[in-house]
Amino acid sequence: MTDQELIDKYIEPNRQRPGAAEARVAEYGVPVWALVGQLEAVRSDVARVAHDYQLPREAVEAALAYYRRYKTLIDARLEANAS
Repeated sequence: MTDQELIDKYIEPNRQRPGAAEARVAEYGVPVWALVGQLEAVRSDVARVAHDYQLPREAVEAALAYYRRYKTLIDARLEANAS
């Protein structure tokens, strides 16, 4: 699947918190920024994050594809969380 296909299938806007940095995994409600933060914590182990969050591996791959597009915004969101 292409990055766009993964994003279209798994990523949706968060209606309660608008903005690209607040997107989440459809049907699961897990924010992309949370998955990215966890991936950093586990040295990019996609299978582990998928297991820990009970998500399909493709959903984590979709979050990574989305992150590549909105890296600056999501990094800022992670930084705000760390403060």
